[in-house]
Amino acid sequence: MDELRVKEILKKDLLFSDNSIKKIDIFINSLLEFNNRYNLISKNTVKSIWFRHILDSAQITRFIDSYKIKNIADLGSGAGFPGIILALFDKNDGFHVKLYEKSAVKRVFLSKIKEKLDLKYVDIEKNVYDNEISEELIVCRAFKKLPEIMKISREIIKKPHKLIILKGKDAQTEINNLSLGPNYSYKLENSITENDSKIIIVKAK
Repeated sequence: MDELRVKEILKKDLLFSDNSIKKIDIFINSLLEFNNRYNLISKNTVKSIWFRHILDSAQITRFIDSYKIKNIADLGSGAGFPGIILALFDKNDGFHVKLYEKSAVKRVFLSKIKEKLDLKYVDIEKNVYDNEISEELIVCRAFKKLPEIMKISREIIKKPHKLIILKGKDAQTEINNLSLGPNYSYKLENSITENDSKIIIVKAK
């Protein structure tokens, strides 16, 4: 899927504005320039960045009630996926996005993007494990394995909260191998970027 088709989906199906898409263009140009020196994303995905990274991140907006959710934490944000894309979604009604990233190099890039795009409601944090996480919605893409994510949910994230986790084709098996407990419920949604991939939505009471 090419850039023009992805932009069409962002605008018509996911309700990103023209202004948001222009900012995503600026974000991508900065990322690719930085990536030449520091390898923030795999070189194999550079040519398909709009599909593999932007659309994959943006699809999360389908599961966010912007009238109820005001604070989002992106665990292991990396080059800003999905956190920066969610911050650029102008239907968010002003929620805050906190990016957790342990790599100093990646935090430098995220700081530059925050300044360049004037993202006033984005905060950048170092380590997921340092303090209690109080955001209502937690998003994860290419972060840790599911058992560790759920351990973080139980021990570090304030209740109640909701998790949106982008996973591959083994999502159901991974869930089945967990003991979630009575305070957790989940459902699986289909990804729009990979036929076999799933999005795990977990509610923690």
